[in-house]
Amino acid sequence: MKRAALYLRVSTVDQHPETQLHDLRQMAAQRGYAIVNEYTDRISGTKVKRPGLDQMMADARRGCFDVIIVWASDRIARSVKHFLEVLDELNRINVEFVSFREQIDTGGPLGRAIVVIIGAIAELERNLIVERVRAGMRRARLDGTRIGRAPLVLDSLAIQQDRQRGQSIRQIAKGHRISTATVQRVLRKHASTSQEHAA
Repeated sequence: MKRAALYLRVSTVDQHPETQLHDLRQMAAQRGYAIVNEYTDRISGTKVKRPGLDQMMADARRGCFDVIIVWASDRIARSVKHFLEVLDELNRINVEFVSFREQIDTGGPLGRAIVVIIGAIAELERNLIVERVRAGMRRARLDGTRIGRAPLVLDSLAIQQDRQRGQSIRQIAKGHRISTATVQRVLRKHASTSQEHAA
C-alpha cells in the first residue's frame, strides 16, 4: 500500500480547507492509499516561504511517503516555473504527484507526458518574453531612446582637490554622490597620469 501525503492551501482566513480535504481523502481511499500526513498553508500562493509546503518537501526528501495529493496544481506552486521545479525534485526522489482537479498523475506515462508538455509551454513562454523585450529594445534604439543608465559624469578635478584638502574617500564619495570605488579609480588614474608626466 502506497503512503500518501495531502497538501492543502487556502489563500485567506475566510476560506476553509475542509472542502479540499474531503476530496483528497476520498481520492486516497479510492486508490487504496494510506494517508500518513496532511499539510496545510493559509497563505498566498505567491509567497516563497510556506511552512506547510516546506515541511512536506523536507519529509518527502526523508522518504516519509510515496505520493503527494493536491486539490489543484496552483495550490502547490506560485508559478509554472516553481511548479516544474517541485515536480522535478519529486521525480528525482521518486515521489509521485497527483492533482485532483487536473487529474495529473506522474505515476503513469500520461501524467509524465503532461508534465513534459507543461515544461515545453513554460519554456516557449519564457523565450517569447525574452524576444519581445529584445524587439522593444531594438525599436527604442532606432527611435534614439537611451537604453540603460546614463553615463556617469565625474568632476575629476574637484575630486582631486577634495582629496588634497584632506577629505576622506568616504567623504568625497558622499559629497559627489558616487561610490568609494569610483573615487579610488579617479585618484588612481590621476596618480598614474602624474607619474607619466613626471617621467
